[in-house]
Amino acid sequence: MNHSSGIQGGIYAVSVWIMRFGLTNLQWTAFNVPVAVIVLSMVYAKQAADFVYLVPPLLLLLPVLFFPATSAMFAKAREWIRKEEANERSYFSYYKENYKQSLFGGLIFTVLWTILVTDIYYFSTTNVTLMNVFFILGILLFVFTVNFFNVLVHFDMKLKGVLKQAFLTTIVSPVLFIAIAFCSAVILYISVYIFPLMVPIFSGTIISFLAFSAFYRFYLKQAERKEAA
Repeated sequence: MNHSSGIQGGIYAVSVWIMRFGLTNLQWTAFNVPVAVIVLSMVYAKQAADFVYLVPPLLLLLPVLFFPATSAMFAKAREWIRKEEANERSYFSYYKENYKQSLFGGLIFTVLWTILVTDIYYFSTTNVTLMNVFFILGILLFVFTVNFFNVLVHFDMKLKGVLKQAFLTTIVSPVLFIAIAFCSAVILYISVYIFPLMVPIFSGTIISFLAFSAFYRFYLKQAERKEAA
């Protein structure tokens, strides 16, 4: 009887997590439909001119839609990891709360990503060595971007402080850096090449959950060291 109860409890717990991940990811997807449409149009563009025309609206929508929506997703992940069921809030409430900082932070990261992608594209035909250097910088920028979301939803800071803390977190802990980069790469690879349907349903929430989980463990260890000092 207890074994049956345990199995039922396990099934229920799994179903709850599937619902949490799925619902939040679908909300994130809904906010990013315009971004997804532009990205898919760029992927299937037959002429270079069509691709170029799609760049400006994409650059506009990234800080306006993608960054606020993603910060809300990370805020939900934080809520789950910290087990704040008693203070559970809606995805949209986090979206509104962090919108301003996400928007301005998104503007900065959009500029950085634009410069980086442009350099990679340019050097891919002129200097492969420099292209690889910028590709490695891309991994660094990716983890920095993820840590921006981690810090934004966890600390009550102004934008300058969030960016500074996110950058320090990125370069201080190699273990955290590798954990975020590796887990994100695996999920993105599976999502793009094996199960594309994961992208609108689970990919974002899985990445945010794993990334914030690693970040939160790092934060707790840092707090313990400060108390012990």
